[in-house]
Amino acid sequence: MAVVQADAAAKTAEALIEAGFRVTRIATTGGWLRRENTTLLSGVEDERVEEMLAVLHRLGVRTAQSAPDNTPENAATAGRGIVFVMDVERFEHY
Repeated sequence: MAVVQADAAAKTAEALIEAGFRVTRIATTGGWLRRENTTLLSGVEDERVEEMLAVLHRLGVRTAQSAPDNTPENAATAGRGIVFVMDVERFEHY
């Protein structure tokens, strides 16, 4: 799950799709970055997580662990958004 600034959402989703990832975009406000943003959801096989993170990092999106002080305020200034990697027991593509 990546929360990105609204103005970066289209470019971020496009880059992920071009890299072969499926992405669902949800317009969101507040929450982690405390501003208008977009939440991108993607189910990714374990062996492709680092590849996806590399795409996101090229665009300025950081993982929660790499954000200074791991706070919403610092995450917002550290890049274009923040990504959370969560283990999921199961997901299916349709």
